[in-house]
Amino acid sequence: MSEIYLDSKIVGEAIVHCRKAKDLSQEVLSGLADIGRTHLSAIERGERKPTLETLYRISLALDMSMSDIVKEIEKRL
Repeated sequence: MSEIYLDSKIVGEAIVHCRKAKDLSQEVLSGLADIGRTHLSAIERGERKPTLETLYRISLALDMSMSDIVKEIEKRL
């Protein structure tokens, strides 16, 4: 069985797509999600993967379910 992994760049692209669809800046989203803007920026650039807790905070801040964000990630796989 080959190794399967989730590319952090794809996760970041999906979060950027969702954020822009809601017309929010990184500054506003990070404030609403109570995470650092530099942390959000690193996630969006694919330099870091969000924990489930962070993904949950982002989903609440975007007024979306986590599953909607996961569906956006799956579209890009």
